[in-house]
Amino acid sequence: MIKFSDIEDAFFFVSSDRYGMHTAVLNKETGQLYYRSEMGDLDEISDDLDWDNCIGIPHKNELGMGQELVFEFVENHLPDDYDWVRKIFRKQGAYGRFKNLLESRGLLQNWYDFENQQEERALRNWCKRNGIELSD
Repeated sequence: MIKFSDIEDAFFFVSSDRYGMHTAVLNKETGQLYYRSEMGDLDEISDDLDWDNCIGIPHKNELGMGQELVFEFVENHLPDDYDWVRKIFRKQGAYGRFKNLLESRGLLQNWYDFENQQEERALRNWCKRNGIELSD
């Protein structure tokens, strides 16, 4: 069994930059996590890993936790601004502008709570689908 918090930490590491920049691999048999970053000298992933027992920790976009999550939140909390938010996400810096909008409407903490809840649910479902036994 592996602690959910360890899986969650690996998920945050993988998702902390754009897709492919950070990698985390779980050995499902031992519960050991291995990390690699394309941005620095962190590289714990070697060819001699038992790849039959390993699985890569997903990036948030693989779990639908990117823009899909934003638009789900907007549909429920800011339906009148849906088209405006769509325009925001056509340019770089969209998340910053989105958070500014939320702050101006007093919804920033609601967004963080929603995002955390949905990420945890999606990550727990991913673990279940992949036969990863969790301890809390």
